[in-house]
This record gives sequence, C-alpha cells and structure tokens, in this order.
Amino acid sequence: MTQLRGQQLVSTLDADGTLTVELADHDVPAPTGTQVVVQVEASPINPSDLGLLFGPADIENATFTLGKIVARMPDPAVRAMAARHGMTMPVGNEGAGTVVAAGEAPEAQALLGKLVACFPGAMYATYAVADARMCLALGDGITAEQGASAFVNPLTALSFTETMRHYGHKALVHTAAASNLGQMLVKICQADGIPLVNVVRSQAQVALLKGIGAEHVVDSSKDSFIEDLTAAVTATQATMAFDAIGGGKLVSQILTVIEQVANSGAAYSRYGSNSPKHAFIYGVLDLSPTVLTRNFGFSWDVSGWLLTPWMAKLGPQIVEKMRNRVVAELTTTFASSYKARVNLEQALSREAATGYNARRTGEKYLIVPGA
Repeated sequence: MTQLRGQQLVSTLDADGTLTVELADHDVPAPTGTQVVVQVEASPINPSDLGLLFGPADIENATFTLGKIVARMPDPAVRAMAARHGMTMPVGNEGAGTVVAAGEAPEAQALLGKLVACFPGAMYATYAVADARMCLALGDGITAEQGASAFVNPLTALSFTETMRHYGHKALVHTAAASNLGQMLVKICQADGIPLVNVVRSQAQVALLKGIGAEHVVDSSKDSFIEDLTAAVTATQATMAFDAIGGGKLVSQILTVIEQVANSGAAYSRYGSNSPKHAFIYGVLDLSPTVLTRNFGFSWDVSGWLLTPWMAKLGPQIVEKMRNRVVAELTTTFASSYKARVNLEQALSREAATGYNARRTGEKYLIVPGA
C-alpha cells in the first residue's frame, strides 16, 4: 500500500516532571495479518483517556502554544510514573472510522471500506492501527459519531450488571450517575429489571435522570442526602456500589447506609450485619484521598474496578453477548451526547483542554480529526 502519513496526539512525561502533550507527525505502518488501518473520524475524550493524556498535571497553569501543551506534574505523581519517563505515548482508547487498508487475513480483508468502531488505544490521530477481531462493523445508517463511544461506556455499564451477578448481588448504587455511562446504566437496569440507586450532584441532574425513567435518584448536594439515600437503599435493597468519584467520603457514606438498612430490625452485633457490602471505585473525578469511616461492620469490601481485566474475568461468551447488545442498541440504550467537537489541533487549545479536563458530568468532548 502507499505509505500513509498523518498526525497523532502524544503525551510524554520527563523525569524532571515536565509533561508535554503535542500533535506529532506519524508514519502509519503497513497492516499485516489481522491488522487494519482505520482513518479516524470520531473519538471521545473519556476520563480514562485523561489519565494518560494529562493525569494530575497542572493544566490550568500550563503553557499553550500551537499544537502543544507543556505542564508540570506533581512530584508524587512523577515518582509514581517513573516507568513512563521519556516515553512518547499515543492517546485515545476508542473511536470510529473507515478501514482504508488491511492485512492479508480474511477477517481483516472483510472490513476494507467499512465503517467500524474500535478500541486500539491510539485513536486521537488521523489514522490508527487496530486488530480486525476487536473491531465492530457499524450497520447501515450508523454514523462515526454514533459509533465512536461503542466500547468504553457501553461495555462498562454492561459489565457493572455482570459483576453484580458474578458476586450474587441483586441491586446497585451508582455515583456521578448523570454521565453518558450513567444514563446507559439506567436504561440497562430498566430493561433487565435491576433496582438502581442513582447518586447525582444537582437538581438539574435529578431532573435529567427522572426524565429518562430513573426511579431512585438522590442529590448529594442536598441537606437531606443521607435520609434520601437511606430511603432509596431501603426500597431497592442495594448492596453493591460503583463509584466514579474516588476521593472524599461518598463511598463510606454509601456503605454506612447499606449497613444501617441491613441492620434495621436485626439483633445487635458488635461485628455488624452479615450482609455483604461491596463498593467498586472505577473513576477518579476527585483526586483527593478516599476517606472511610468504618462504622459499617466487618462484612464489606472496597476495591478498584477496571474494564479490561473484568471482561477477561467474565469470559468470552459473556463479552460476546455484551458486544452484540451494544451493536443492536447503539442508537438507543447506548447513545452518547457531546458538549463540543474539536479537531486534533483544537483539542490542545487552552479553552478546550481546560474544559474537558474539568471532567464535568454531561460535558464530554468528541475529537473529530478531519474537522
């Protein structure tokens, strides 16, 4: 094939704490075997992408020039990320585009000229190389923008319910629940009959989720939050939580309420209830420490949750079932919305970078390389 040359966003952390995010020229290798080359048309900026793109670097006080951001990384993070010092790392977990070249394998050749969604980890670019076996061919009438977020949020939301089943729980609590992912989870739980408690941070977000049919929505900014959360947990009997925030005391508050509901009417035990309580932290919207006030007995667990290892744990049959459901419901259950669309160069402007790095619920950005 003719040598393809494009551009991609890359992030480099030096040992002195200097973080450089820039638009770099990129020679696209010829695909072999099951590889395909995708001309990227749309790629979302997810919180998981921001971890590699910026991490905890001080973007507010960064230096912005055309096609480049230079920022300072905090010393503890510099030490923690020693393994990536000097490495130039492409960014962008997922996206959609047209296959313009393919390796010799039949599954790669079958995708030539087709619009696909993929998850190769380098999608903030003109072109990206992906494995055909990990691509989703998008059906007629589906646009690249509609397919751009077909992996991270849909598979995460579906994996939450599969994780719940794996541990034998029956109902869930979800925080930062007005996000695109949160709205997907509301629709999944409605369809599957799973009781769900949605924790949000404003009355506008309450109205948003109520508008799509959510039954139990509580506002953590209200003085009555704990009382409202208790009522919702009592109604649903939720014993598992997925927390997108990470820092602060919210996880502790949720576990405490679950324990109080479990203990309601039970005989006193200094060890607390026997009801299992599990909170998974899957996001870092708040970078401060997670604070646990241990007044929720001894039958509890708090752990991290990451999509890829959990899909491996769930197994190929369940993952294939989830992928098929995403394709079938891409414009309904798994539809995403975006605040703004930017090209590769615009993504490195001060206005855009400070906007999407704020990680505000309902304000997702979409990178459109060809715009």
